[in-house]
Amino acid sequence: MSKGKSIHALVILMFTQFISGGVTNTKGIVLDQVEKDLGLDMSQFGLVVLIFQLGFTLASVVIGYYTDKKGLRIMTIIGALIMGIGFFGTGIAPNITFFLGFYMIVGFGLGSLGVASNAIVPAAYPERQNQMFNLAMGVYGLGMVLFPQFLNYMFQFASWRYFYIGIAASLIVVIIYITAVAFPSGKAEKIDLKSFIPMLKDAQFVFLMAFLVFEVSAEVSFTNFFPTYLKSLDLGGLSTAEKEDMVATILSVFSIFFMAGRLGIAYLTNWINERIILIAFSAGSFLMVGISFLFANEFPYLFSGAGLFFSTLFPTATAFGTQISKNSGSALGLIYIAAGIGGGIAGYIVGLASEIFGQAGGFSIVILFLLLMLITSFFMNSNKSKQAES
Repeated sequence: MSKGKSIHALVILMFTQFISGGVTNTKGIVLDQVEKDLGLDMSQFGLVVLIFQLGFTLASVVIGYYTDKKGLRIMTIIGALIMGIGFFGTGIAPNITFFLGFYMIVGFGLGSLGVASNAIVPAAYPERQNQMFNLAMGVYGLGMVLFPQFLNYMFQFASWRYFYIGIAASLIVVIIYITAVAFPSGKAEKIDLKSFIPMLKDAQFVFLMAFLVFEVSAEVSFTNFFPTYLKSLDLGGLSTAEKEDMVATILSVFSIFFMAGRLGIAYLTNWINERIILIAFSAGSFLMVGISFLFANEFPYLFSGAGLFFSTLFPTATAFGTQISKNSGSALGLIYIAAGIGGGIAGYIVGLASEIFGQAGGFSIVILFLLLMLITSFFMNSNKSKQAES
């Protein structure tokens, strides 16, 4: 492939990862503002998370299929267009009904660009895939770190609406760029529905899916509901503005730990197998969040340490799944489905519980998800996989 095509592909990949990391890590901050503006209650807050995850999961499966059929450039453009429409519509939504509808489109668009960007790496850098994926993870983490600080500053003089409309405007520039430059041809991993059957008959893959349901449930619930939960605490009589500063800082430090953890574990996997990593980091995340919850009023910054333990759980579990399956594309399809189920249902459960039992009661369910994830991790062993035996 020509150097020009590779550079253009890299620009799109990095932009996609930066926006994805930033938007994913600031949903809770933005929804906290939407709650005031549109009268969102906590059960509807959870419904927003469910809608977003549903769109994201749907895209992960559907767009993967069409990227294989139609090619990388056209599906990247379509993904950017869908996401742009979603962000613009969300930014101008007059009520919660329109907000929910467009937020699902945002989720679909983010999922679409995620699939397309994953296909860009092997197409543009076939000999340097590991290096480029690690670089993409770093840029994703950079978005996670910077966006909370940017939003906290922006909310001092502008509405959350400008944030989403601004992203929509930037996506117009991206579409023009993709259309104008040389672009690599590439395909996403094929999903073979028939190969789902042996995977679902394999106890190890079922354990993996259960693990991912609980892991994504915990991670999505944490990042989405943490801002509202922390602001509900007294915290020594801090003002609302001071609490918002604290939330932004904690999420940024959480993201620094998250980014460092992902980059570090990429090297540790050469010496430590996935099962040990999953058990150790599941235990670490359960203990870190549990202890932080107990001492939330006294030491709220402890929550940021959870980023280190959350960091490797999803990519390591994904590697576990593709390792024990004979069709990595189909394995990824089931992995995304499990992740979507976990993130969507958990968001609704935590939102409903927060409405009934208060923010602390709802947020405490994150600890339950982490405990169930830890228990499941002890049953995961790739050497016991039926697919590995056959």
